[in-house]
Amino acid sequence: MGKIIAIANQKGGVGKTTTSVNLAACLGALDKKVLLIDSDPQANASSGLGVDVEKIKLGTYQLLEHNCTAEEAIQKTSATNVDIIPSHIDLVAIEIELVNVEKREYMLHQAINSFKNNYDFILIDCAPSLGLLTLNALTAADSVIIPIQCEYFALEGLGKLLNTIKSVQKIHNKNLDIEGLLLTMYDSRLRLSNQVLDEVKIHFHDMVFKTIIQRNVKLGEAPSYGESIIYYDVNSKGATNYLSLAKEIISKQ
Repeated sequence: MGKIIAIANQKGGVGKTTTSVNLAACLGALDKKVLLIDSDPQANASSGLGVDVEKIKLGTYQLLEHNCTAEEAIQKTSATNVDIIPSHIDLVAIEIELVNVEKREYMLHQAINSFKNNYDFILIDCAPSLGLLTLNALTAADSVIIPIQCEYFALEGLGKLLNTIKSVQKIHNKNLDIEGLLLTMYDSRLRLSNQVLDEVKIHFHDMVFKTIIQRNVKLGEAPSYGESIIYYDVNSKGATNYLSLAKEIISKQ
């Protein structure tokens, strides 16, 4: 039975796409069949797995418009066992185009639900907003991973996201769970990083993943080569962290 996990936070720069790409690649490396859906108009997850964004003919935009099937939009990636439904800047228009469409929050759910069992995991990289794209992802998902960077405004806006998740649970998707809160960009040398770590653990207890993603230069370099961290540098701290996260998620199933 496949599991659909949205990776969401309306704050930008918290590590959503880094997590989506590298978690997908690490799950694939652990022999899981993975589909990554790039639901962000910036299309960074697509280019981060070596897709030429300019050449995309079918992707998330066409899927949400129901102009193609999911099977038609799926592409292979350079990562083992990882397929992708890529994004394109055109996706930015979707909120306006679907504004008068009935059940517009269920477009992604309708498009992917029939084949979710073709994969062990379907990951959705969400846009940095709480608009229609993220709402579609949360309505389609079984659970959500919330990346939180270990920086000053880490918890700002988290309440709003949790309220959105509660609202989705009440109205659109009663089965939506929180897979976990993932601390990213952690630097053990910084007092602030440790303060954020302590604060998140005090507030959210068991909801916080045991794995913490440490600040790592290689993680920032890998996307420019169109590769995930385990293909770019398998011995790096980033690769070790994301493999640990993949194992933690597999163990929870």
